[in-house]
Order: sequence, then C-alpha cells, then structure tokens
Amino acid sequence: MGWGSEEKRDLARDIEDSTSADGDTARVLTFPGRPHGRESRSDASIVSPLPGERPQPPSPDAMPPTPTSGTVSAATPTPASAARLEQPAVQQPRGTPARSDARGTTDKASIGNGSASPAPPGGGGGGAASGGGRGNGGGSQPLHKRSGDNEFRDVLGKGLSGARRNLVTVGIFSVMVNLLVLAIPVYLFNMSDRVLTSRSTDTLVMLTMIVVAAIAAHVLMDVLRRIILMRVAVDTEARLGGPVLSAAAKAAQTGSSREFQTLADLQHLRSFITGPVLLTMFDAPVTPIYFAVVFLVHPHLGLIVLSSGVLLMGVALLNQRITAMPFTRANAYGTRANLQAEAMARNAQVINAMGMIPEGVLVWGRETVESLKEQVIAQDLNILMTGISKFLRLCTQIAILGWGAWLALEGQLTGGMIIAGSIVASRALAPLEGTIEGWRNFVQARSAYSRVKALLQSSPLNLDRLRLPRPQGHLSVERILYVPPPTKKVILNGISFQLEPGESLAIVGDSGAGKTMLARMLVGSIIPTAGNVRLDMMDLRNWDPRQFGESCGYLPQDVQLFPASIKANIARMREDAIDADIFDAAELADVHEMISSFAQGYETIVGMDGSPLSGGQRQRIGLARAFYGNPRLMVLDEPNSNLDASGERALAKALLRAKDRGITVVTVTQRAALLRSVDKIMILSSGAVQAFGTRDEIIPLITGRKPNGGDGPPLLNS
Repeated sequence: MGWGSEEKRDLARDIEDSTSADGDTARVLTFPGRPHGRESRSDASIVSPLPGERPQPPSPDAMPPTPTSGTVSAATPTPASAARLEQPAVQQPRGTPARSDARGTTDKASIGNGSASPAPPGGGGGGAASGGGRGNGGGSQPLHKRSGDNEFRDVLGKGLSGARRNLVTVGIFSVMVNLLVLAIPVYLFNMSDRVLTSRSTDTLVMLTMIVVAAIAAHVLMDVLRRIILMRVAVDTEARLGGPVLSAAAKAAQTGSSREFQTLADLQHLRSFITGPVLLTMFDAPVTPIYFAVVFLVHPHLGLIVLSSGVLLMGVALLNQRITAMPFTRANAYGTRANLQAEAMARNAQVINAMGMIPEGVLVWGRETVESLKEQVIAQDLNILMTGISKFLRLCTQIAILGWGAWLALEGQLTGGMIIAGSIVASRALAPLEGTIEGWRNFVQARSAYSRVKALLQSSPLNLDRLRLPRPQGHLSVERILYVPPPTKKVILNGISFQLEPGESLAIVGDSGAGKTMLARMLVGSIIPTAGNVRLDMMDLRNWDPRQFGESCGYLPQDVQLFPASIKANIARMREDAIDADIFDAAELADVHEMISSFAQGYETIVGMDGSPLSGGQRQRIGLARAFYGNPRLMVLDEPNSNLDASGERALAKALLRAKDRGITVVTVTQRAALLRSVDKIMILSSGAVQAFGTRDEIIPLITGRKPNGGDGPPLLNS
C-alpha cells in the first residue's frame, strides 16, 4: 500500500519547515517496502547508468571535465507528470594538485578570523580559507614513502630474531648448569670409594671446596638464564604489544572483539617464557649426556635408563595425542564464554534495565560449563599420564639400585658407583617427566604464538603505502558489490556515484537497505567484494592508513568516546594536538557553547559509559572529533538520531560550514530536517540505488509532490 495523501502532505510540510527556527522535532522518513524486479516497475522506472571506464588523470593543461549525466526517471500514470532525474556517471575527477598539510608547517592559525594564513617561504601549507585550523593550500609536497612503522611482519621477525639470540645464550647456560650438577654424584662417588677408604682429610676438604664452587657456579648460571628469560619475555611483550593491538583494532572492524584477545595470548607467552616448563625443555637436550654417564658407570644400568627414557617419550607422545582435542575444545568454549561476558559488559545498562542478567549469565554459564568439562577431561588424561611417568621413573630408580646391588655382589660395581648412577639416572629422566607435566602449558603457549603470528602476518597494515598529496575530497564509487562471508546474501549491489569536493549527499532508505554498510565502506572499514571506492582517483585500499585517517572524519551510529577529557576526544587522542585546531573543530561542529557550559569545559573527563554526557551530547562531541584536522571527506551515520531541536539546527549549520571549507560530506539519515542542507540525495532500497539526483529533484519524488506544488504519486510505493 502506498503512502496516503495526508501522510505525503505532512512529510512535505516537515521538509519545507526543516530549516526554520521554530524548534519542532523533525519527522523520521519512512520508506514502505516495495518488491523489486521488472514486474514491479510500472510506477517508477529508475535508470542508474554505470561508468563506462575507470577515471584517468587529466593532462595538466586540461580543464575539469563537464559532468556526464545519465537519467533517473520516475514514471507516473501520465507523461506530463514524469520526473526526469540526472544521475552523473563516474567521471574523470579534477586534477589533484599537490598540496601539503599545514600540520607542523605553518604558524598557528588565528581562531575564527575568517582569513587565510599566508604560506611560508618555500611553499608551506596555508590556513583554511574560513576560520583557523589546518589548511590545505600552499606549495607542493613531494611524494615519499613511510618509514615502515606499521610493518608488523618485520616487527615480528625482529622480535623473534632478538629472542633467538637470547635463547641461544640460555641454551648454553642450560648445558653448563646441567654439567655442573654432575659435581654432586662425582662428589658422592669419591666420598664413598676414596675418602672413606683412605681416611684422608685433605682429600675431603679439597673435594668439598671443589663441589661448593661447582654448586655456586651452577646457581649463578641458573640465575642468569632465568634473568635472561625474564628480559626476553618483557622485551617480546613490549615489542609486539603495540603492533598486536593495532592489528587487532584493524581486524576488528567487522564488529568482533575476538582479535583483542590476542593481547591475552601475549601475556600467556610471557608467563610461559618465565615459567618452569620452558626451563625443563632447555634441560631436555642435555639428557643424552646423563645417559652416557650412566653407561660409563655400567652398561646394564645405562640400558635400564635408556629403556625407561624411551617409555617416557612414548607416554609423552600419547599424552599429546589424547589431550590435544579436549584442550582445543576447551579453548573454543572458553573464548565464546569470554565474548559473552564482554557483550554483557557493553550492554550492562540494557540487561539491568530489562532484567536480562539471568539470560546473559545462562548463556555464559553454558559455554563455561562446556569449557570446564573439556578441561576436566584433558586434565584427567594429563594427570593419568603424569602418574604413569612418575611410576616409570621410580621403578627405574629401584631397578638401578637393585640391579646395581646385584652387580656389586658380583664385584662389578662399588657402593659409590651405585649411588652416583642412581642420582644421574634421576636427573636424566627429570626433564622428560617435567615435559609431560607441563605439556598443557606448552600447547597453550604454542596456540597463543600461532594466533599472534597469524594476526600480525595477515594484517592489512603490513603493506607499505605511498604517501600521496593531501586529498581534495573527490569521492568516486564504482559498481561496488558486497557479499559478506560466509553468507551469500547481497548487501550492496552495483552502487555507483561520485561527489565533487565540497558537495554533500544524503543517503536515505528503509532499515536494512544497506545505508550503514555503505557508510562504513566509504571510510574503508569494510572492503567491497567487487568494485572500488576512490578518493581523488586512488582506491581506499591503496591509501596510507594513517594519512587517510587524518583526511577523513567519521561519525558512526553508536558514538563511543574514550575515557579521557573532551579535549582529548576531539583531538582524536593525539598528543601533538594544537589547541587552535581543537577549538576550530568545536566551532565547526557548533559545540563550543555546549562545552563551555560544563564546569571543567574542555577538560571535562568522559567516563567509560560516556558520563556525564547525554547521548545527544556524545553525538555532538563525536561530530567535533570528525571535524578535527580539517578533513577532506566526512561520513556521518545518523548524526541526528539523538539530537534535540537545537542540536538539529547546530548540525545543519555544521554541514553548511563544511561546504564552505570544501569538505565532501556523506550523511546517512532518516530525518527530513537534513535534506534541505545537502546537495544530492540517494535512495537505497534492498542494497541498490532506487533514485539519485539533486535535492530539488528527489524531494518531490519522496513526498509525491509535483514541482508546481500539486500532489502526485510518491516514488516509493509498496
């Protein structure tokens, strides 16, 4: 069913009154659903021509090309009432002059003086033409490459290279530590077979001094290797912490916070490096030396120890095989439980207000119980294998003592040799038993390292980008298609349009039409399945991420502020922010007066939950943050969803100021108030462009009014 005539008149009245200062609340534009296809286009025929070719850079002497116009028509019952809309195809953008950002190259602009700052000698960046802040005029900026501070793959490689060198040192110390341990059985052997038989006090004193020195060296080496491992652990976390957090933030653009748990993986790696399991593994390579010593005592004792070692290795392999799957399932359930807990923390107000705590706890408890069940299974098996290994080790010691006594009765061994062989055999089997006991920690550390490595090596920030001149704001969207994996549902289909610097576009449509997805794609948060989004001819994927972020302002639907001052939030948490730029952004967003009403002004601290700001105030601070740095492209997703009448007027003023600054603005909205503040309007329906044209061409189609003021059928019918 289409809109009634009374609804059309009300909506038209709202649009006409949206720029007045009467303070009325803007109505929400709703678009009744309609089927799409050839059969349903009898009332409206929309033609959206696609670009014939990709834009090519014009010659230096060429004038900016005249926009090529397509046609977007809305058919009505009579030819006289047909509306012809022009939709520009993707045209060649204007030549992009090389301009430098004024950041750090010009004097601080006078705040609100309305004049341009003079360029310094040699071609510095000029101030903005309207008000202070960073300008984008001036001389040329040479192309150069970044220093590679985002090369996460290199960071991982350098970190591992440094760690390997230190671990080699730890390995050398481990060999020396284990060799010095042999001083004790040698001391006991000499005490039993020489000192007691010769009754030589001098020999006793000399042997005691030697063994004390060996023990002191043993302790010193052990302390040094533990200190080195501690330094390795701290250095690894310090080197990889920042890159992991950056890569996780980039990978979490899809809305999942799973990647941020990689920080916990780093902490687990640090604990493993400083724990006893790794030291036990360093001791394991010295085991053959102990076997050789036991063989020197007597071949029979050596065979006993070697057989026991083979059995312990078999137990270790069996332990790894039977506990791998339970540990994997336990980790998976534990991860889901943690995600549920994080979701409850984010929605604490909702679950408290609506009494949803029991349901949230139930979901978390279900995943936690499954994780604990799998952990119990894995730990039971691990404990069983540990018990078997301990039984084998004790039986080995009994066998050595018993068989050694038999050999002593045969005159082949002495008592000191039996004691020494028993001690050395115990030391030979200890690393194997310790490895079995700590196998769970080793598996978890290995999994943690794999996740860290995968995150860093797959991060899109790995690639080095050419730093281009500051963009002018020419936005070009070419046939974008988006099908989010693993689904096969088309969210955006064949969308093409372009905006010149300083132009503004409002995107309207039903809920689920793909407006927010398109907005996120325009700022590079989502990569299209096919097609391109270009800023000044360059695909967003090929812009340096830092440079693009400085040239882009984004206001999402759900505005989240950092737990810091309002000043820091507007400055995007930059420590080198200039107060004049912060004030300029606040003036552009028309929030300076609101901020001044706070007792602490710009130094007001924002809490984790956004307090003491209301939803509308957070949205206005977020708008100022989007304006910071005089961006060339701004994307605003429902910027007035929480605003009152005064906030609506301030937003309209901000859009006009953005146009004066030459900022390209794309606004997603459902409110009629903003439609009079933009140059063009796009109607999305089911992920496709239903209409695109200038404001004066599209508004009559939305309201169903003819240009002469009479009523006509609206564009959107069901």
